[in-house]
Parts: sequence; C-alpha cells; structure tokens
Amino acid sequence: MSPVFSPFHCHFFSFSLCFSWKRIVCIFFLPVILSGFAPRVKDKEDLIFANAHMFNWSHLTPLKLMDRSVGLQTESRVGSKPYFTLGGHKFLIFGGSIHYFRVPREYWRDRLLKLKACGFNTLTTYVPWNLHEPQRGKFDFSGNLDLEVGRQRRELSLSSFTPSWLLQDPKMILRTTYKGFVEAVNKYFDHLISRVVPLQYRKRGPIIAVQVENEYGSFAEDKDYMPYIQKALLERGIVELLMTSDDAKHVLKGYIEGVLATINMNTFQMNDFKQLSQVQRNKPIMVMEFWVGWFDTWGGKHMIKNAEDVEDTVSKFITSEISFNVYMFHGGTNFGFMNGATYFGKHRGVVTSYDYDAVLTEAGDYTEKYFKLRKLFGSVVAVHLPPLPKLSPKAEYPAVKPSLYLPLWDVLQYLNKPVISHTPVNMESLPINNGNGQSYGLVLYETFICCGGSLHANVQDTAQVFLNEKNIGLLGDGIKKLNIPKIRECQLLRILVENQGRVNFSWKIQDQRKGLTGSVTIDNIPLNGFIIYSLEMTMSFFERLRSATWKPVQKNYSGPAFYLGTLKAGSSPKDTFLRLLNWNYGFVFINGRNLGRYSIIGPQETLYLPGTWLHPRDNEIILFEKRKSGSYIQTIDEPKL
Repeated sequence: MSPVFSPFHCHFFSFSLCFSWKRIVCIFFLPVILSGFAPRVKDKEDLIFANAHMFNWSHLTPLKLMDRSVGLQTESRVGSKPYFTLGGHKFLIFGGSIHYFRVPREYWRDRLLKLKACGFNTLTTYVPWNLHEPQRGKFDFSGNLDLEVGRQRRELSLSSFTPSWLLQDPKMILRTTYKGFVEAVNKYFDHLISRVVPLQYRKRGPIIAVQVENEYGSFAEDKDYMPYIQKALLERGIVELLMTSDDAKHVLKGYIEGVLATINMNTFQMNDFKQLSQVQRNKPIMVMEFWVGWFDTWGGKHMIKNAEDVEDTVSKFITSEISFNVYMFHGGTNFGFMNGATYFGKHRGVVTSYDYDAVLTEAGDYTEKYFKLRKLFGSVVAVHLPPLPKLSPKAEYPAVKPSLYLPLWDVLQYLNKPVISHTPVNMESLPINNGNGQSYGLVLYETFICCGGSLHANVQDTAQVFLNEKNIGLLGDGIKKLNIPKIRECQLLRILVENQGRVNFSWKIQDQRKGLTGSVTIDNIPLNGFIIYSLEMTMSFFERLRSATWKPVQKNYSGPAFYLGTLKAGSSPKDTFLRLLNWNYGFVFINGRNLGRYSIIGPQETLYLPGTWLHPRDNEIILFEKRKSGSYIQTIDEPKL
C-alpha cells in the first residue's frame, strides 16, 4: 500500500483475489490491536457486546508476525466457535471495500487513513482485467495500475470488468470453460498472478487470501468452471486461503470442495446462514459483502440505508464472532464510461456517482455511518484509534458559460478514419485499435436511403436517428421500429448509438455487444453501404479537437454537439461538484478527462470533480450534449445525489 501504513507501523495487509467474469477482488490487512469486548448495554433492545466473548489481539503487530510460515487459516476447537487465525493467532476480520479505479490515485492515501482511523483492520478491493489488458495480449501494470507498488509503497490497484474484445468471438460464453474464455483467462493469469505470488503473506507480502470467484452460485452454468479457476490459481503459485462468495440462496451452487465459502447479505438474519452451515459446519463465518447501501441507476430513486441499522448489524456480527467486510466503505466515482448496468426487464445504466451511501461519501467525507462504526470499533480496540484525518476542502468556482460549440457533424473530420462496411458492425467487432474493437462510448452509422418506410434495427443501448442533420426519433430498449417519412431524393441516414453500460449480473452478460447488432432494414429490405465512425472520446481526440474552428454558441441549438468553456479554479484548486441545471444529457470532460455522464432524469444532479484533476487557474471544460444546449455550468461545494 502507500506510506499511509508507516505511521502506524502497519507493514502487513491482506489481499483476497476473486476472479469472476467482471472482477478480481483484493483484501488488505491493516493491523489494529483489539482487546477483550466490554459488555455495554444501553437498553433491552441494545445487543452491542452484551454476550461477547473475550479476545486479545495485541499479538497481531508487525514484530509479532515475523514468522510467515502460517498464513490465514481456520480452526475449530471443542467448546468454542470456529475462528480464523493469522500467523497462528486468533483473528477476526473487520473489512471495508474501496475500489481504486473509482478513486483518483492522489487520494488513495487519504481514503486509507480514514479506513484505519475508523477502526477497520482489513481493506478489500478489486483488480481490473479490462484496464490491465485493454487490448488482447497487451498488458498494463504501470502507473495507476502498478500492482507491485504494493511491496514498496503499499498501494495496489483495485477493480475490474471483462475486456470487451472477448465479445468479438460470436460463440463466446463468459464464466464457463468455453475454450476461448479460459484461454484468455490463462494468458491474463500468467501476467497477473506472477505479480501477485511474491506479494503473498507466506512470502513476506500482504496477501493472506484469494477468492476463487464472485457470486458464481447465482450463475452456475458450468460445473467444471469453478474447479478450473481454482486449479489455475494453485498451479500459478497461490498458496494462501481460497474462498468463494455467494448470497444466502446460492451458497450450495457456488461452493467448491476445499475452498472456504463466504456469504453476502444486507442485514443480519440467522436463516441466511442455513446453506452455509450445510457445506461447512466447522468453519468460521465470513460475510464477504455486507451491503451498507446500494448503487443508483438513471431514472430510479437515490438509494440510502439507515445508519443505525448498519451499526446494529455490525454489532451483531461482532457479538456472534462473525468476520465481515463492509461493502462499500468508500464507493467513489464511475469516471468516464466505466459504469455498469442492470437488466430486470429493462436496461438501466448505473449513474456516474458510486457514492453507494457508503461509510465515506463519494468525495471522501465522513458520514453518520462512519462515526457510529468508529465509536463501535473504538470500544473494542486496546489502543486509541488514530486521529481523524482532516477533510478535503471543497470550493465553489465562478459559473461557466460555454461560448463556443461544434456540432457533431463538424467533428467527424477530426475522428480517426471511419470503417467502411457493407453491413453494420457492432462496437466490439470494429476493425480498429489493432483489431481489438471499441470498448466504450458511441458509434455513428451512416448510409444513404432513397425512400421512407418502417425502419427496423436492433440497438444496444440507445440511438438517435437523423436524416442528414434532422433528428427524426429514437431506437433502443424495447423500441426497434421507427417510421421514416417519405422523401423526394436520397438522403443520409445517420444512427448515433450509445453504449450506456454493460450488464454485470445474470446470464444477460452474454448479450452485451453494443451498437447495431444485426441488419438494418426499411420495409424489410436490408440497408447496405455503411460508413462507421468510432466515438471513443479519448484524450488524443480532444487534442485534435483543439485545432478545430469552433463556432460561437447558438441559442437553443438542438442536436449532438460539443460545447467549450473555461473553468477558473484559482491558484490552489480544490474538489467541487458540477451542476448542469439547464442541460439535458451528455458527458463532461475536464482537461481531456472524462468525468462521466449527466442526465436530466436523475437521480444524480451533480458530478464530482476532484481538485487534483484541475490545473491552477484556467481549465478546459467540454460538454458533449446529445440533445439541446443549456446555459451555465455551475459548481457547488456539496453533492446533490
């Protein structure tokens, strides 16, 4: 990790590695000396520590953990509940989740100090496959993705989604032993695990556990898959404790022999442990994900969870001697196009904020949950918890009124060379990026038509349809047909398709190819001769865009366009929140960085802008607004979620 641990002499942390189609999970151990639990009952309903057993974990200090021959293990003795041991000493896990790619690297130290100060002794996180292997066979473990910095600066990358290039195979079946999938997994593991192995606890590193998969019981389409991944980890030198993780109803389907089963839940219910007890009676209970909040989706309501309920559940975990991990301790932000999606009869993209109603806010500020848990943990810590780190200052800056704009149609010349194709090609299969296709963003399809009629197209996820530059309607989830009015002469049909996020749960993950997925017809006659533009919105694209001839903004311009303004941040930039009250739908780019999506439908009303991404004084701000121009871009010093 980072020098964050040095002030507390915390040289060891645990790292749990869970592979699933979407992510690898990591856990870090932050030694906190815990003593016996003191009974503390406020009233008849207060269960806090009333019947707690006595623990003394003062031996869990770096000097006492020099012997690394024994890592995290489970033990069961007559007369006591099963328990974990670390280095041969009794150990109860107080975990909290942080995802690195949702947090600017400059803020990792701050977030981890706050985790430590709250009283947690464990950090869990993800490692991103799609970021580490953005193109087939090209791996990136540098800079923000440097795993091995964990041995030197004690920092490690944290989250993941499946690379989109896997979907170029039309027969691909994710999360199975399908040849194309496991071959890709093996190549990725060859690079990833070789970096993980030296960081294991028994090799004097931080890793004490490895999670084989995540919630596979809810999927469970291939009985050979989980043992295959388990074997792949073992063959590459993973020697630490292996785990699985499932919700209460799917433990039996996700469990594999010889691996510790853990459970996910949102509240303490004894019935939820029934399946877990069937597969392992003499093992300690680990709640791998205790959900203290939830993510939001566009068009839905903002999800919150009562702080007292969270405190009560954690109290019951402790008195029941149940190890747990709070998901999320700090959620962060789905910067750029990195949000996922859900599908329960309708595709819904996850909002840009991943605040999650977590213990720390999206911007790293304290919450009621934080203070309640800190008080709770402080009552079982033999030494005083570290002092609370100072909050990051927030600022309001002068409102920005974009003065220049470029319609999308004027921008096409600054894009990379378009793809010419007889038929439409989905985003992932475009012959670009060294044959790896396009992962995120938008795709513009153009072809000439000479008659009107009933247009039919399969779109993922949503599309604006134009005749030349005139918007004539939408296609998308549940809308596959659009009437094109009669035309007197041939015109340019344009279909602008946006990837609004890939579904990351259920069998629907197999159907996440984006763009136009199949033929486009008018009155059942296929259209041919497409020009296809990739709109990935990369930094290099915005560098080219600076040489464009921008136009003065028109009042109430309708249609997709880029809007340029300057945010003045003063000499010492601070965190702030962008508010786009009169804008409709689009993306915000600050100095070429994609902050993420905004939408008038809510629930999210502001976008978090880290001060570390701002330059002193002038900052370029570009909006890609898909529908209609707004007026001002405001900044405020608190979020509106």
